[in-house]
Amino acid sequence: MSFLKSIFKTKEIPIKSYSDFWNWFEQHEKKFHKVLKNRGNIKKIFFDRLAPKLNELKDGFWFLAGMYDDNTAELILTADGVIKNIVFVEELVQSAPKMSNWKITALKQPSDLNKYGIEMDGYSFDASNMSFYSTDHKQMPDEIDITIAHSDLNEENRSVITSGVYLALDNSLGELKSVTTIDNVNIINPKDARSELIPLERLRDFLIWREKEFVEKYKGLRHNTENDNYSGLEATLKNGFPLFAVINADLLNWDSKASHPWIAVMEINYDGINNNGMPNEPTYKLLNEIEEKIIVELKDSDGYLNIGRQTADSIREVYFACVEFRKPSKVFHEIKKEYKDKIKLDFEIYKDKYWQSFNRFNPN
Repeated sequence: MSFLKSIFKTKEIPIKSYSDFWNWFEQHEKKFHKVLKNRGNIKKIFFDRLAPKLNELKDGFWFLAGMYDDNTAELILTADGVIKNIVFVEELVQSAPKMSNWKITALKQPSDLNKYGIEMDGYSFDASNMSFYSTDHKQMPDEIDITIAHSDLNEENRSVITSGVYLALDNSLGELKSVTTIDNVNIINPKDARSELIPLERLRDFLIWREKEFVEKYKGLRHNTENDNYSGLEATLKNGFPLFAVINADLLNWDSKASHPWIAVMEINYDGINNNGMPNEPTYKLLNEIEEKIIVELKDSDGYLNIGRQTADSIREVYFACVEFRKPSKVFHEIKKEYKDKIKLDFEIYKDKYWQSFNRFNPN
């Protein structure tokens, strides 16, 4: 038997593509289906084998699994709310083969909280004890600022209630809507409400209305940066090292920032080439090469605006404001892979409709 196991192990090829992963999954899907249906040792037989294979493909894949009905098993692949990983989850699921006994789902889907309520540390999270209202901001009219009221909230259990509320939003709205439509969430006890509380069941319809309104308002709006003016900024960090930034000044004063609400930041760490935290000449050329590659892929005419860059303390950050988050996620990921043996790269994508994270560059 040990000899047979040895042969079996040699057949498992490295997972380098979506097709590699699904080929591997198809080899074992009957065993995985059986352990789910019979409620056997799911962790050992299924999860402990699945997780390493997903990690071989790319970090950032998470999963849930169970029986969808009496005969069909469901595997839900999720980004766990991390924006930059959503597109890869979607692509992996789109590439899945048809399997008669399996339902493969991208991201956690909406569910009825009243039917499938959340229980956590003795607290429940459903429409019976949760409500909401929206706060409007005159200077930021497109901001979706939601306050969730939970009847059991107090200062002692705030951490547990906060986690439960976010999980409940994920479940009731679905993972994609939860992380992409709401800009800010506040959590209170109903007695502290400053506006009329609305039943939680109406939150989904409210967000659909706000999203439709937002899309129609900014549909097709683009900004040509060819003739924009740029500002050079200098500062000194607390450690005495210099900071240099080159920022598109016209963009910072643009009155339609909310049309490009996704901020993509590439962070390049060059490990302190010079004593003052600035790059030497070869490193400077490499940094510019990477930045140029990003600019070629993310064009302003397609909805990707290069806001500028900051260099300080052995790190360069390159900033883009984008109409959506999927293409920047893929472009940054591919560049990170391409240069992984030359320099340390990482990136972040987050929602900031009014580019508040760049206020530090605006003298006004």
